[in-house]
Amino acid sequence: MWSENNIDLQNAIDDEGDIQGTQKEVFDSIEMRVTGLLDQPLICLGGDHSITFPILKAFHGKYSRLSILHFDAHPDLYHDFEGNPYSHASPFARVMENGLADRLVQIGIRSANPHQREQAKKFGVEMIEMKDFRNDLQFTFDSPVYISVDTDGLDPAFAPGVAHPEGGGLSTRDIVRIIQTTKGKVVGADIVEMNPLRDVAGITAASCSKILKEICGKILA
Repeated sequence: MWSENNIDLQNAIDDEGDIQGTQKEVFDSIEMRVTGLLDQPLICLGGDHSITFPILKAFHGKYSRLSILHFDAHPDLYHDFEGNPYSHASPFARVMENGLADRLVQIGIRSANPHQREQAKKFGVEMIEMKDFRNDLQFTFDSPVYISVDTDGLDPAFAPGVAHPEGGGLSTRDIVRIIQTTKGKVVGADIVEMNPLRDVAGITAASCSKILKEICGKILA
């Protein structure tokens, strides 16, 4: 229960329980519950990536300026994916068009089509594709930071337990290092899209647990 920056997490974390229901019920519940918990940093565990939109609607009530550090294989910027504008493939289109973030940095992208590239250009998204990834990347933010980790941002070698695996991705160490070296106040995070039914020997669970622990250490430092 110790993070790499020497923070003891043993008595530092409370579990606020689960939310279940239809998408509309869950979205309303997430926004309400998150709003009531923002007197402290908050990390939400999915679930698919659609939950990030109602989470950030709640965060916007407290943080008028917010930066997002987003790890993913996919940009999740579809205007409307398969008839559902609130799907797991669309949260950041909704986030940006509603002005819930000043800055969106996406890392690990390796499956972007022309529509999503146009959306990234439209919203001023800083998309760092995996083909351009460097081990010395560092980020500085002048507004509070929200970290969103889609588990499929990891290479399938580190996270086989996802619905949409995409080879050639980030390592667990890549994500941990970026979190540790990012300059800015981290106020919240989510880790989404981990599917235990597809996991192999607990590999994905171990990667997600490690990332969760290091986000907690970053926040508490």
